[in-house]
Amino acid sequence: MLDYNVLTTSMANPSLLAVFYAFLLSFVLGTIIAVLYIKTFQGLSYSRNFLHCLVLCPILTAIAMQAIGDNVARGIGMIGAISILRFRTNIKDPRDMFFIFASLAVGLAAGVHAYSIATIGALCFVAATLVLAKTPFAHGPQFDALLRLQLRRDESTVRDLEKALTENCRHFAMISVREMGQGDHLDYAYQLKFKPQVSDHAVLQAIQGISGAKGINLMKQESIIEV
Repeated sequence: MLDYNVLTTSMANPSLLAVFYAFLLSFVLGTIIAVLYIKTFQGLSYSRNFLHCLVLCPILTAIAMQAIGDNVARGIGMIGAISILRFRTNIKDPRDMFFIFASLAVGLAAGVHAYSIATIGALCFVAATLVLAKTPFAHGPQFDALLRLQLRRDESTVRDLEKALTENCRHFAMISVREMGQGDHLDYAYQLKFKPQVSDHAVLQAIQGISGAKGINLMKQESIIEV
């Protein structure tokens, strides 16, 4: 039976079992945070590389904290080594930033052998995220697919498109429009929420019947996960 007292070692002289337990706990908690991100994601696509980051980040943080220990010189050296790296990833969603902070926090707590803080903190983060995901004020308009197509620069053609979308979608939102070629065609992008019992094939058929529509591309949410 595992003796918990063996795990509660000091940072200066950690036991091999305590070090292994810190890395194992970092991996488990990082995986839980990554699964939570998938279950509460509310967009059209998420990055698989970002999920890997959420799992690996706690382990790397724990390694750094184990290596630094109580040595101030090591901490300064670690800061100097990290400053050499240039992180250019642009995090557009603040929610993604908080998930990264959660991964860093559990890895840091596990790295300094604060296992109870790491576990309880991760559970509280999971509970708070699930509550926010289920509360009514957190629910915005959800979309099933992303539609991209090109139309002639004609108001009647745009009205035909909006009529077809109104007949087949509960709601839709235009997210971008730009000129194509010499300006005689416009490229549109819409987010769509289908009506019940309406399939993507029905939506495609309705759009294909519009005169002047070409380059129709309907991307379903489950089919555009980034790899």
